[in-house]
Amino acid sequence: MIHRVIRSLLISFAAASTAYGADAAALWSGKVQPLLDVQCSKCHGLIEQKSGLQLDTPQSVMKGGDEGAVVIPGNPAKSRLYQYLAAGAETHMPPKKQLTDADREVVKEWIAAMTASAVEPTKKPLKSKHFDSVTQAIDALISEGWKERGIKPAAAADDRTWCRRVYLDLAGRIPTKTELDEFLSLPAKSRRSTLADHLLLSEEYAVHMRELWDVFLMGRGKRENHEDRRVKNGWWGFLETAFRTNRPWNETVRDILAARPDKLENQGASWFLYERRNDHQAIAEAVAPVVYGTKIDCAQCHDHPLAREIKQAHYWGLVAAFNRSKNVDGGSTVGESAVGGFVNFTNLKKESQPAIVSLLTGRTLDEIRPEAEQKEEDKDDKYIDPAAKIRVPKISRREGFADLATHDNPLLARAFVNRMWAALMGRGIVHPADEMNARNAPSHPELLEWLGKDFAAHQYDVRRVVRGIVLSRPYGLAASAKPPDSFACAQERPLSAEQLARSWRIAAGLPPVDDTLRRAAVAAFPDVLPKDYNATFQQAQFLTSSPGLAEILKPSPGSTAARLTLLRVESARVREAFLAAYSRSPDAAEAAQARDFLKERQAKPTEGVRDLLWALFTNAEFLTMP
Repeated sequence: MIHRVIRSLLISFAAASTAYGADAAALWSGKVQPLLDVQCSKCHGLIEQKSGLQLDTPQSVMKGGDEGAVVIPGNPAKSRLYQYLAAGAETHMPPKKQLTDADREVVKEWIAAMTASAVEPTKKPLKSKHFDSVTQAIDALISEGWKERGIKPAAAADDRTWCRRVYLDLAGRIPTKTELDEFLSLPAKSRRSTLADHLLLSEEYAVHMRELWDVFLMGRGKRENHEDRRVKNGWWGFLETAFRTNRPWNETVRDILAARPDKLENQGASWFLYERRNDHQAIAEAVAPVVYGTKIDCAQCHDHPLAREIKQAHYWGLVAAFNRSKNVDGGSTVGESAVGGFVNFTNLKKESQPAIVSLLTGRTLDEIRPEAEQKEEDKDDKYIDPAAKIRVPKISRREGFADLATHDNPLLARAFVNRMWAALMGRGIVHPADEMNARNAPSHPELLEWLGKDFAAHQYDVRRVVRGIVLSRPYGLAASAKPPDSFACAQERPLSAEQLARSWRIAAGLPPVDDTLRRAAVAAFPDVLPKDYNATFQQAQFLTSSPGLAEILKPSPGSTAARLTLLRVESARVREAFLAAYSRSPDAAEAAQARDFLKERQAKPTEGVRDLLWALFTNAEFLTMP
C-alpha cells in the first residue's frame, strides 16, 4: 500500500520538463548554465579561473582561456568545451568525473544552436507601458511572451476547477459543496471577481497568508514548541493583522526590521529577530530574501561565486546592521546599543575590510566610524530616555537600515510580487523565487518591473497584487504540458500541509479547523513552495497510517462517510464521493472502477466507503493544486 502511495506522490509532484528546442539562449539559461554551475564553477567561475577560463556567462565562454577559444559556434565536434567531456579525451573535464551522456548532449545541443553573432538574445529595452489594472498588465505582457515564443496557451479552466483553485489559494482549503453551488449560481461575467473579492476580505485569507509568510520569513522552525512560542509572542497575530487590514507591505517589513513596535497590534513584529537568538548572521541571511529578493548566504567568505552583483561586503554589511542588537530576557524585546558594532571582515586575499551597512542597490547608511585607537563611550546622552528599562538609541543603526530597506528600494517591491506570483502560479517570474539575482533571469522582465513599480506606486497594496493575479488569464488556464516559465498553463504544485489538513476535513464533511491534524500534516509535509519537490517515505507512511486522517474517515454524524454509507446504490456513492473530494463528477472509467471497488466490499459497506474516500484523499488529484 505504501508503495502505491509513494508512486502517487511521485506522479503528483513530478517536475514538468521544458522543451527548449534550438533556442541557444533558452538552452543556456535552462540547462547549460545550471550544469556548468554545478560541475565547473569551482575551477572556472568568479572566484577562480584555471587556465584563464571562466564559464559563468555565454560571453566569458566565447572569450575562451589561455589556450584560445573553447567553443566554435554551431560546431560541437570542433569545440574543446565539448571534446573534453568525452570519456576517452586526452584532456578530460571535469577532472576525476565523467558527465552522463545526457549532460554531454546538453552542451552539444547548445553549441550547435549557437551562432557567432548571437551568444545571448538581444535584450530589448524595457518599455514603460500603461495599464489600467494589474490583471490587464499580466494578460498583455504574458500574451506577448507567448507570441514571441510561438506558444499556444492551454484552454481556460472550467469554473469548477477555478473555484477550487482560488479557494485553495485565498482561503487555504477547497470549497464546500454549498460554496461551489453558490459560486456557479452567480452571473457568469462577474462570478470570478465576486468570489475573489469575497475571499480577499475573509478571515481565512488573513490566516492563510499568515501561514505562507510565516514560513517564507521564519521557516518551519526547528525548536520544540516553536509554533506555540510564535503565537504566545504575537508573531502570528502581527502577520494576520497586517493581511487582514491590508497594511502596506513596506510598513510591515519596517516593523519587522526595526523591532521597536509602537502599537499593541505590532508587538509581535520583534519576534522575527528575537527567535534567531542574537545570531546576527542568521538574521542577515533571513532579511536578504525579504528586502533584496535573493539569498546572500554564499557571500559569507567571498563574493558570491555565481551572482556577480552580490559581494562579500554586502553580506557583512547586512550583519553589521543588526550586530548592535541583543535579546532582552523575559519577553520578545530586542534591545540595541548606541555604540559599537564596527567590525571588519577578511576577503580571500586576506585583506581586512570594514563592514559598512549598504544595500544591493548601492545606497549606504551614513555613519561616523571611530578611529582604530578610539574607544567609544556608551553615554546616557546617546539614548532617547536614559532611565527607560529598554533604552532606545537616538541614532539607531537598526532603524536606519529599516528605513533604507523599505523606502525607495525597488528590490523590496519586486521581491514581494515575485514571491507572491510564485505562491499563486507555482513558479516565480524569477525562479527560484528567493534567488532573484543576475544568475536567474526573469522569464518576463517587463512584467516583473511593471508589477514592482505598480506595487510601490499603490502604497504596497497586497490585495491589489493578489486580486490582479487570480483574475488574470494565465492564472485561469487549465493544466497542460507547456514550458513552465511561459505560464501558458496551470502548474501542478503540491498543497501545503495546512491546505491539505483543512481540505481533508472539508471533503470529509467536517469543520475545517483541527489543530491536531494540521500539526501532524506539517510534520509530514513541511515544505512550502519548494524549488523541487521530492516525495518521501515519511509522507507515504503518514498518508497510509495517520490516526488523524483515519479519524475523519469514520462515519460520524454529519460526515461524508456517514452520508455515503446511507446511500444504497454504488453509483450514487461514487458520484457523491468524487464531488466531495474533487468538486467534480467521475468520468466513465473512474466511475466503473470505483463501483467495482465498492461491490467487492458489499458485505462491509462502511469499510468500503472509508477505503474509497481514503483512496480519493491520498490521490495525486487531491494532493496537488488543480
